[in-house]
Amino acid sequence: YFLLGNLSFLDLWYSSVYVPKILRTCISEDKSISFAGCLAQFFFSAGLACSECYLLAAMAYDRYVAISNPLLYSQAMSSRLCTSLVAASYLGGFLNSTIITSKTFTLTFCGNNIIDDFFCDLPPLVKLACDVKESYQAVVYFILTSNVITPIMLILASYLFIITAILRIRCTQGRLKAFSTCASHLAAVTLYYGSILFIYSRPSMSYALERDKVVSVFYTVVIPMLNPIISPSE
Repeated sequence: YFLLGNLSFLDLWYSSVYVPKILRTCISEDKSISFAGCLAQFFFSAGLACSECYLLAAMAYDRYVAISNPLLYSQAMSSRLCTSLVAASYLGGFLNSTIITSKTFTLTFCGNNIIDDFFCDLPPLVKLACDVKESYQAVVYFILTSNVITPIMLILASYLFIITAILRIRCTQGRLKAFSTCASHLAAVTLYYGSILFIYSRPSMSYALERDKVVSVFYTVVIPMLNPIISPSE
């Protein structure tokens, strides 16, 4: 419940970064945002998004311990370990956010500086840059690898061990109960990582902003709303 509570806190904070500005943009004639405001929105959204990536990986490990060693769960997943996992998630998330924010907002922007999106996100900002160098693309792919690909690999490894442990359960009802414990987490992982990979794993030249706007709203607003509904099934 400690990890679930932190996931809910992340989702609440994450939505709070975007939703007020999105609503203001939709109902107000003033759709502008200052450079400092855009930078702050980008920094906090990136930090929270990266933190959630790590936290979902920590929750996968939590599922593995709960299913493979249920009698030793309280000892294995101590309060100290859970606190350390959450702290590491936030630290890693905002460290990577600092890197990508500093690299993005030191790009040279040209043209009319109109952000073709509901908020300050990476694809529309890159579209405004005069010249995106290969070094910047390398940083983006490094962030993508460290915050998305690596946690996904850890999650897949955890679920490989989980499946192995479940197959050892002789009782059919016990297997179904174990699978149902993981179903909500798998749903959250699939929705969250799937939408992020769809937007950020493609080269900047292939960005389709009209399509990406729908997907970005999905993972910034819809998924945080769905997680409180999905999580109680655990």
